[in-house]
Amino acid sequence: MQVNGDLTNIKTYVLEKLKALYELKVPIGQISTRELNEEMLSITEDTGREVAVYLNRQGKVEQVSLGDTVTVDLPEFKQKTRSALRLSGVRCIHTHPGGDVRLSAPDLSSLRRLRFDCMAAIGRKESRILACLGFFSGETSEDGTQMLTQYGPMEDKMLSQINLNFLVTVVNKKLAAQSTKATEDEMERAILAGVECHGSIWPIEESMEELKRLADTAGAKVVGAFTQRKEKPDAAFFLGKGKVNELAMEIQNLEATLLILDDELTPSQQHNLERLLGVKVIDRTALILDIFAQRARSREGKMQVELAQLRYNLPRLTGQGLVLSRLGGGIGTRGPGETKLEVDRRRIYSKIHDIEEQIEGMKKSRSLHRERRKESQIPLVALVGYTNAGKSTLLNKLTGSKVFAEDKLFATLDTTTRYLQLPEKQEILLTDTVGFIQKLPHTLVKAFRATLEEVQEADLLLHVVDCSNENVEAQIEAVVAVLKELKADDKPVLYVFNKSDLLDNPHVRERLHHGWGGVFISAMTGDNLDALQRCIEGYFRERQVRMTLLIPYDEGAAVTRLHKLNAVVETSYEEAGTNLEVRLPLSEKDNFLKYRLKDQG
Repeated sequence: MQVNGDLTNIKTYVLEKLKALYELKVPIGQISTRELNEEMLSITEDTGREVAVYLNRQGKVEQVSLGDTVTVDLPEFKQKTRSALRLSGVRCIHTHPGGDVRLSAPDLSSLRRLRFDCMAAIGRKESRILACLGFFSGETSEDGTQMLTQYGPMEDKMLSQINLNFLVTVVNKKLAAQSTKATEDEMERAILAGVECHGSIWPIEESMEELKRLADTAGAKVVGAFTQRKEKPDAAFFLGKGKVNELAMEIQNLEATLLILDDELTPSQQHNLERLLGVKVIDRTALILDIFAQRARSREGKMQVELAQLRYNLPRLTGQGLVLSRLGGGIGTRGPGETKLEVDRRRIYSKIHDIEEQIEGMKKSRSLHRERRKESQIPLVALVGYTNAGKSTLLNKLTGSKVFAEDKLFATLDTTTRYLQLPEKQEILLTDTVGFIQKLPHTLVKAFRATLEEVQEADLLLHVVDCSNENVEAQIEAVVAVLKELKADDKPVLYVFNKSDLLDNPHVRERLHHGWGGVFISAMTGDNLDALQRCIEGYFRERQVRMTLLIPYDEGAAVTRLHKLNAVVETSYEEAGTNLEVRLPLSEKDNFLKYRLKDQG
């Protein structure tokens, strides 16, 4: 255990006391402890010199230095962050022998140069231990210099009450916001964590692999993953306390800046984890919302994503400004933060109301389009399925469209409808919808309900399944669960097992066909798409009746009605009237029986 600095004429027992400082530990999220302060001041009183310790975010003493009243040795620490704009992950606590704990110019210079999480000075005045604290404010002055904030003098017990990790998180967010670079080095470094509870449908390994794909899609660089098996998630931290401590060490070792949980966290769980770990913490819901925000293209899609984000963030509003404004405590420090919090809440409620009204207007417009489509009697077929199952690729292949399609989760969000004429002249409207996923956030389903109404109105659902996926059955169940939430689980469904060219196991093919029926295709290669189209035509043919009608020329309204029903297959003109070959919905059959030619069975 090396002691740095000026050790001239230092007695052996003092050197041993300096080395003993390495054995002391400060609780995570706390700046210092009374024990550490007392030991440092005791050495200062023995030597008349400044003592400085440098601690990491896990509260471990990394270095100890001894100086004099003019200067203190501050060793150059390796920058532990991926960006020069972030804090170093190390804090400095040092003594002032004279009892004046105000931070000196060299103190502030070292704070700025080494980008400490904070710089604290302690000293004894009579029987009291006083402290002063300095840290980056996250703001920039007019000349571009990073501004510093100081608090104190104050009782040293305040150092154990200040939420260091939360303070660091707030400051780092402000510092990061100043950077507009988007290089590889600037990517957020994420650690994933998940809990497998009793009765989980998905194996934790598969769920975590999907979470990794979501993180990749969002633009994060995954540097580590942790899993834990528990009877139920911890009420305070979601993860067990031991696992949280293990995570805290790995966050520092891996230089991570983000923790992503595989399930939705309560606001208190998220707050507790951020306080202990000192990095941003998000859950699967926030991650999916972030992806949706990146992918939404249409005005309606963007508004629905914003609505979901507002609903998600509302219960998570906290007075984050208070972490700085309440350091001194007492009268005069309570009002502004609380007032701002209430103002933020009112603004969000108002914004939610405005967006809901606009989406309702779009919903009415969509309803008018739907009524016109119903009048045309062209059936609506909706593509539903797990995200990245190949719905957009299938739509493009069948209709010749150029809807954006990519081998990523949630590549497309906006509903797209295209006209398609099947081989036997059956006309349909084919609609692509947003992909589903396991643990799909309820706020998202609610926000996208207007768009997903296309599913509720469809005459037939094509449930597109990635049959090459190891979790194919679980993905099918996840989609069925969302359809139930949309009250569309009673719709007729044709299962379309896509990516069959990647399916090597014949037993899986047999099991899927036995369990759900359907047709196996490859939307990418076009394999077996003709069989799929025949299946769709067969479905509608079973719900139609083919008739040959002879309608007198003076009853033209009947012919007009048939054209509106989109039922006319072939037309010829005879002396007695118009001869029509029609394909009628069963519900319309009785209305035209009187025109049916007698020689039909």
